[in-house]
Parts: sequence; C-alpha cells; structure tokens
Amino acid sequence: MIRWRYLPAVACLWSTAAPAADADLPAVVVTATRTPQVAFDVPASIDAVAIDDVVDVFGVNPSDYLAGIPGVLARDRQNYAQDEQISIRGFGARATFGVRGVRLYTDGIPATMPDGQGQVSHFNLDSAARIEVLRGPFSALYGNSSGGVIQLFGADGSVPPEVSLGLVGGSWGSARASANARGVAGDVDYNLDLTHFQTDGWRDHSAAKRESGNAKLAWKIGDGGKLTLLANVLALPGADDPLGLTQAQFDADPRSVAAVATQFDTRKSVHQNQGGAIFEQDLGNGHALRVLGYYGRREVEQYLAIPVAVQANPKHSGGVVDLDSGYGGSDARWTWTGELGGRAFELAAGLSWDRQAQHRRGYENFVGDVLGVRGALRRDEDDTVRDFDQYAQATWRFADRWSLVAGVRHSEVAFDARDRYVTPGNPDDSGRVDYGATTPVAGLLWRAARGVNVYASYGQGFETPTFNELGYRADGGAGLAFDLDPARSRNAELGIKLRPSTSIDATVALFRADTRNELAVATSAGGRTTYQNIGKARRDGAEAALAWRIDDAWTLQLAWTWLDATFRSSFLTCAGTPCTTPDTPVAAGARIPGIPRSALHASLRWGTQRGWHAGASGDVVGAVVVNDLGTARAPAYAVAAVDAGHAFELDTGRIDAFARIDNLFDRRYAGSVIVNDANGRYFEPAPGRAFMLGVKWTWTR
Repeated sequence: MIRWRYLPAVACLWSTAAPAADADLPAVVVTATRTPQVAFDVPASIDAVAIDDVVDVFGVNPSDYLAGIPGVLARDRQNYAQDEQISIRGFGARATFGVRGVRLYTDGIPATMPDGQGQVSHFNLDSAARIEVLRGPFSALYGNSSGGVIQLFGADGSVPPEVSLGLVGGSWGSARASANARGVAGDVDYNLDLTHFQTDGWRDHSAAKRESGNAKLAWKIGDGGKLTLLANVLALPGADDPLGLTQAQFDADPRSVAAVATQFDTRKSVHQNQGGAIFEQDLGNGHALRVLGYYGRREVEQYLAIPVAVQANPKHSGGVVDLDSGYGGSDARWTWTGELGGRAFELAAGLSWDRQAQHRRGYENFVGDVLGVRGALRRDEDDTVRDFDQYAQATWRFADRWSLVAGVRHSEVAFDARDRYVTPGNPDDSGRVDYGATTPVAGLLWRAARGVNVYASYGQGFETPTFNELGYRADGGAGLAFDLDPARSRNAELGIKLRPSTSIDATVALFRADTRNELAVATSAGGRTTYQNIGKARRDGAEAALAWRIDDAWTLQLAWTWLDATFRSSFLTCAGTPCTTPDTPVAAGARIPGIPRSALHASLRWGTQRGWHAGASGDVVGAVVVNDLGTARAPAYAVAAVDAGHAFELDTGRIDAFARIDNLFDRRYAGSVIVNDANGRYFEPAPGRAFMLGVKWTWTR
C-alpha cells in the first residue's frame, strides 16, 4: 500500500537540512509542457539528461543514457534485429520487439507511429544535446500509447564552430566511428553527423551493422522567425536475430542460440529515410506559432523461425515479413504567455495529424528443402492507420507559492486494412476499426519552503492495440480483431522535489495507475499470436532520485524504483504450444510479466571533463516474471562497471580518451526477457565482462 501521508513529513525534514557544498548543479529546463519551464517547478516527474554529461559509454543505444532516471527500464537486448526494450512505470513491458506503450520523439518528429508502435534504432545520439523523459499523468497529453514520453533533441550549432571525430572499440568486434560538424555561419545554424556501428555480437548469430546520418539546419527569418530543417537516414542491413533461450539453454550456455535461428538464418534489414521542417514565429504580445511537418519511408524485411509444417495452413502468412511504410504528419501549435488575474499565465493549444500507410507482404521462408530464403507469397495487404488530435494546456501561477497546470487532449485513431491476397482457403481479411478518447490531466504544485516543492497530479490515458495485435482474431476468423478495446488508465501521482542547495537535487514520487482492458496474449499457434483484453490491472509504485555534487570533483547519483504491477482481474491464458483456446486460469493478483519489483542504479564520479576523470556504477534489478502464469522468471541480478579517462587540451581543440569495463565481475544474467514467448524462449542473456576503449578528437576554429 502506498504511504501517501509520509511525503509532507519528508518535505519538512528536508527543508531544515544543512546546506551542502557550493558546487552548482544546473537548473534543468524542459519542454514537455510545450513551453520551456524549469523541471523543478513542474508538477510532474520529468528529467532531462544532457548527452555531454554522460561520458565513457559506447554511445550507440538510449540505454547508455537512461540508467539514472527512476521509473525507466531501458534494456540493451544485444539483438539489433529487435531494437531496445524500454518501459516506463511498467507500461511497454509486454513488447516483444520495438517499443510499445511509450511515446517516442526525435526533434519533435514522432518515432511512434499512430497505432502505438515505435522504434529507437534511428536515434542519432552522437549529434544529440539531451534526452527528456516524462512519466506519470501528464504523459497523456501526447496521445495514444503514452504511458511515458521520451524525446531526443539534437544539439544546436556551436560557437565557435567545431568538428569532431570519434572512435570506440570493444569486446566481440564492437566498434563505433562518428564524424560531426556543428556551428553557426551567418544566419545558418547547423549540426551534421555520420555514424557507423558494427558488432560481431556476444552471442552466436548476433552480428549487426548500422549506418546513420543526421542533419539539423536552422535559419533565422525576418523578425522573430526561425525555420529548422531535419533529415535522418538509417541503414541496418542484415542484423542477425539470435532469438531468446529457454531456461535449459540459458543454464547450459548463455552465448548459444536455438537451432532454428541458424536453420532459418533469422535476421532483419531496415532502411529508413525521413525529413521534417519546423517553422517558429514570434507574433508579439506574448503570442507565438510553431508548425511542424514531416515525412518518411521505412522498409523492413525480416526472416522468422516459423517451421515449414505450420505454413501448410492456407491462412498462414508465412515466415518472411516484408513491410514498406510511408508515414508523415503535422503539428500546429499556438502559445501565449501573459497574465491572468495579475498572475503569470501560459496557454498552448494545437492540432496534430499523423498517418502511416503500410504495404505488408508475407512469404514462405523456404524454397523446397532450402530454409531461410524468400519463397511463395502468402500475404499481401495495405494497412493504414491515422490519428487526428486536438490538445490544449495551461500553466497558471495563481499565488506566490502555488501553480496549476491543466490540459486536455482528444484523440481519434482509425485503422483500415485492405486484403489483396484472397484465395479459396484464405478469405478476405479487409476491415476497419476506429477508436477515440478524451484524456484530461491536471497538476497542482505548492512551494512548501525554499527548495521544497510538493505536487499532486491526476490524469487519464489510453492505448489502442497496434496493427500487429489487431492482425489476427482469437477465434481464427477472417478480418481484424474488432473485439479488442483500447486500454484506458487513470493515473495519480504525489511527489516532492527537493533542492536545499545548488549542489543537490532530489525527488520522491508515489504513483498509481489503474488500467481497464489491459492487453494480454490470448492464443499462440502456428506462428500467430492473438490478444485479449483483461478487465483490470494496477501499477503501484515509488521512485526516488538524488543528484549530489559533493564538491568540485565528486558527484553521486542514485535512482531507485519500486513497482508492484498486478492483474486485478482473473482471466484464462495459454499454458502450452500450440494453443488455440485459452484454457488455464490466471488469478487476480498475479504479477504482470516483464516488470521487476525493484531497480536501483548508483554511480559515483570523480574529476572533471577537462582533465582526469573516473567513475564506478552499479545496478541491482529484481527478479522478473516472464509469462502471465508466473511459472518462469528471470532471477534478480547485480552488476557493476568502472571507467577512467583523460581530456588532453590542444591549441585548437582537445582529445578525450577513455577506457571502460562493463559487468566487472562477469555475472551471468538475463539482461532482458521476451514476455509470453510461445516457445518458452524467454531469456535474452546479457554479455559477460566487456572491455571498451574510446577516443574523440574535437577541433575548434
């Protein structure tokens, strides 16, 4: 049970605490409220991570930068065919590939499609300035599938201009090379980047190569105007997919793969190009306008390990997935900053529209006796999903020590499937389904004392099924799974933000999210997974974080999460494979799989970025249930890492060099899990002890 009544007492005790050292932590400014505000003064759990502040990491995946944020579980799956596994306060934990239940953005362009599916493979971290993470009720202001929001922001051009070249090498043939140029030339602000990454993989059959490019160009236009152009390209050719392991396989050899992975040469290729433009204009008298437009194409080819025999079913869609997607959208926002009743007031209102048109084809993954090759066509359909949202939110500092933030969003999401592959044994699967929701949210903040802010917030959210979850009906009939309802949640949060001195930032938050119509697996047979709605689910939790600049040389960071995520209604699920009808009861109170009850991250750093520096970090993560029945789980684990580096100052720039050891004590553990895997291959092993060396040369004109 959450002890909400303890928070005011904690605030009073902290307000009398002795000041710490004089070294300053910067005030963090965030934009999740759609107008720039200091995070300390926002009645929500929101954090920003400056990319340059996270040193001595590989710099390829968002998980390198998100470890210090409570409530966020970002897991590098060591499988670049399936993207990272990210959940926020338990939302998104059921995703077996990609990211669901969490909204993703890069420079304002959605990386989450209108149906709620997202990916972070194209996040270009080498050119980024910061990552913002919003948790709790206010996430609902971003629409469908916003159990949390992660936004990546590219850096502006630097003054003076600079060019940097970076190279990082590590164990198992892992390497990253990057080139970046950023600066200001007249009215033009630019940030250009190229990054190459490759790895042989710690596990067998897990090699990957990834190329990415990113460009951000901005022009000042007239009086108070600005135009920003964005471009991003990604090539991920032939990333091997090692699949998960059963418990027995994991215990015997965590570096191994299931035999079917090599038999069918499971792999994935992705090519994506996208561009966007943002126009901002100061209209005077506190009014401003911002208009965003974007378009992109994403091509995916994936070879799955579906046995030949099950594809004999005429309704089966094959073992090769071929997706060609065009996507785009726009967002128009008006903001006004002024006064209401003689007090500071900010208002933002806007419209957003997004659309994805996806040509989905399926092929057999064999030709005769040859496996892992493209065979006969088994699926051909056009899937379209679009959303149209309207939103408004306001911030009013209505008293000296009080402020109110409130907003509402109305969302409409429409799915349309047009089946082009109709045979006597495979009927027409065409269909359409529409969803809609209005999600209000409000938060109240009280400045209880100097350096002590207490807040409470409440909001509603919703999550539609994705196209993958709508694709098959549990009864085996033709058409979309029209019986699936969107999950709807009620979210409450109570928290304290503490800043007793300029060297300490601390937060404590208690939260509860009650969800009805939670989505869960219904059946799994013949390579097809269908879904069902569960009556009720609950996520109770607590978060705490501390950033302490002990003195000019030492910094301590702690992030702790406790989360009790359970089904509140009983339901039937599958206990074996194949399973065409749920037949095994799951009792109310059972844990939602994929979510550890506790997670702790700690790091201690010494030195500065202008000389010698070193650090040590550790993570302790609780056991994770991996299926709805709770019959299997990944054990708890604790791992540590150390690093050291030095910055060499040059006349025209500097050289940064570092060394790092991950999994210092060579622990064996499952770094991530595949929830409800039909074959019992739940476990994705994390690497053993890994070494890394990196160098970056920055030339400044």
